[in-house]
Amino acid sequence: MSTLIRGCTIIAMDDSHGSTPFTGDILIEGDRIADIGALEDATADTVIDGSNRLAMPGLVNGHLHSGEALFKGRYDNLPLELWMLYAYPSFGAEPLTERLIYLRTMLVAIESLKTGVTCVSDDVFEFPGHRMGQLSAVFDAYADSGLRATVSSNIMDKKMLDTIPFTREVVPQRLQDEVDAVETPSIDGYQSFCKQVFERHHGREGRLRYMIAPSAPQRCTSDMLLACDEMARAQGVPFHTHIVETKVQGVTGPEFYGKTLMQYLQDLGVLGPNVAIAHSIWVTDHDIELMGDAGVSIIHNAISNQKLGAGIAPLRKLLNGGVNVALGSDGICSNDTPRMFDVMRAAALMHKVATPNYDHWPVAEEILAAATISGAKSAMIGDEVGSLEVGKKADIVLLDTGTINFTPMNDIRNHLVYCENGSSVRTVIVNGEVMVEDGRLTRIDEDELLAELRDMMPAFKTYHEKVEAKNSVLEPYFADIHKRCNLMDIGVHRLGAEPAWAN
Repeated sequence: MSTLIRGCTIIAMDDSHGSTPFTGDILIEGDRIADIGALEDATADTVIDGSNRLAMPGLVNGHLHSGEALFKGRYDNLPLELWMLYAYPSFGAEPLTERLIYLRTMLVAIESLKTGVTCVSDDVFEFPGHRMGQLSAVFDAYADSGLRATVSSNIMDKKMLDTIPFTREVVPQRLQDEVDAVETPSIDGYQSFCKQVFERHHGREGRLRYMIAPSAPQRCTSDMLLACDEMARAQGVPFHTHIVETKVQGVTGPEFYGKTLMQYLQDLGVLGPNVAIAHSIWVTDHDIELMGDAGVSIIHNAISNQKLGAGIAPLRKLLNGGVNVALGSDGICSNDTPRMFDVMRAAALMHKVATPNYDHWPVAEEILAAATISGAKSAMIGDEVGSLEVGKKADIVLLDTGTINFTPMNDIRNHLVYCENGSSVRTVIVNGEVMVEDGRLTRIDEDELLAELRDMMPAFKTYHEKVEAKNSVLEPYFADIHKRCNLMDIGVHRLGAEPAWAN
């Protein structure tokens, strides 16, 4: 099958054009872009009128936790370490049904596709441990919806209380014993699980992939980190992790290892171009040098970082240091939506208050790159998606430029970053197939799926309220740790503005 988009405005995000718009046609044959330009003689099975349409690469959500979707709109005014007690409870959680996980993932896929996201990196964590049926339900949802996805099964093999500083000092022994009773996975068990996932799901549909995701350096033993590194390199997939999202985590490296968490990974020999790091807020200048030299990617989660009060990532320093910077929504509970246009706007704005040096403020082209080609690179698929180029996969979003978001038309790139919210999206093509047409998904019955999920939610909420109550006993102790760590001087300042004219 072939498709021709005739006479549209194009922002290609390729090496030749960057974000500079131009007018032309796009020919799709099968799942790839066959030609771009003035294609007067081109014919196709389907022709899409590109008048008043902007064609751009599909947005890439570089870091997502679809597992939080059932908590959408549930929590507020909790810093990460306290919020995790409820969104990722330490004890008392039971396995969810595969159907609920499927619907939970569909909720994310539906909103993503309808707002112009064609690709996600979904870091999945299930309670109380990994089950093939549960992870298969995630893959099945992405397969059915039409979204491109790189999916993980997030792993941590340390006891929870050994992942946060000072817990053994402040948490009563009876609670420590109860938390420690939760079984942690073995390296052999995780490797065996990953092998099965690669065999069953990696490469499925030509758009689904699996990645290795040790949760964070402080949450995994060094042996687990090295085993994950070996698996990721052998399979050619990302080593996807979290590093220094909060001030507490900034304290963690020096307290646990006598060095920053980035230096710890470097000393283990893990840092490399396949490493994708969520957050990187409380990094030192030396950390950034290590990251740039290693060629790592970071995923900047601008909205989640604000909602959790985590701090402001040093975006300009990271970019100047040669770090590939992508954008992510983070979890559908610490952000509450997977909408990437929202993340783009937040990322463009928040760094304008980080320094009065306006030469260091991000420009629209940098934000667009982070949401497209840089996001694809962070998932190690930059040679396939992230820009509109001949030979690449046809992941394309068409926006209506006749909407109020583009009126009056000035710099179309600024309109995308500051004015658009996803409501102008009319057509979404993934892998050469139209997945959204005139605002409706073509593969699934959205109303039926959402109605089924709504019917299941009362029982889930009743169950989860009991889990929350059980874990709430830990909150006062974690609140003390949060206050203690945020009073400590680690030589990195991210919660407020950078010093005047900082880099």
